[in-house]
Amino acid sequence: MTHPESITAMIHRPVANLFWGSALAVALLSSCSRTPIALPAISASDSILIVQDNLHHRATVDSFFRSDPGSPFHRDSTITYHGLNWFPIDPRYRGLSVLHRYANPETVIVMGTRGEERRQLRYGYFEIIVPGNDSTPTMIRLNAYKFTPHDGQRYVLFRDNLSVWFTDRTTGRETYHVGRYLEIGNEQADTTHRYTIDLNKAFNPYCAYSSMYSCAVPREEDHVPVALRVGEKPYHD
Repeated sequence: MTHPESITAMIHRPVANLFWGSALAVALLSSCSRTPIALPAISASDSILIVQDNLHHRATVDSFFRSDPGSPFHRDSTITYHGLNWFPIDPRYRGLSVLHRYANPETVIVMGTRGEERRQLRYGYFEIIVPGNDSTPTMIRLNAYKFTPHDGQRYVLFRDNLSVWFTDRTTGRETYHVGRYLEIGNEQADTTHRYTIDLNKAFNPYCAYSSMYSCAVPREEDHVPVALRVGEKPYHD
């Protein structure tokens, strides 16, 4: 119980002291209630599986670019394929996230690299924790887009596909200057489904290899404010 003399002292304490005392109390309570962000724990066996999965993925991509008729290096005879450049595989950049759907998905304008306007459905976002600046664990947000009827046949074939593209602090320096993409796949009906977000598989769009192609330019809100030294590097020096 508070002593009467203490109550009297509080009544006559200067207002400024009361203000700063209250502010300090709020700050202390906030700091105590805030849960620290930490990278998810990854076992040695899981790390090995992630590395193996990415090695298989890179071999598959390499085979496609070398021999598939749909490869941009087969469609554009002015460019030669000499293998892709990748950052080392880092299991810490792989995470799981539910799809946070926006309450009212909005059709927005996304520019193409040739200056054309595209209409994409800004559908939701994913969140994962990665090593941020100075390796500090950081929660990042990746916006997810969908095709709209303006995309014609692609909308008919891939209307449930979730597209992710982004820029980060390496863009234009250590990675392709337009930005990079990530393949997520189709939206699942289960709203609790956790999607695998593996930034080791972040890739360059076809316009990074050939001027025959135009690709979506990540919007300002698609910027990730950390350096993601993971995934594909620039193809052309």
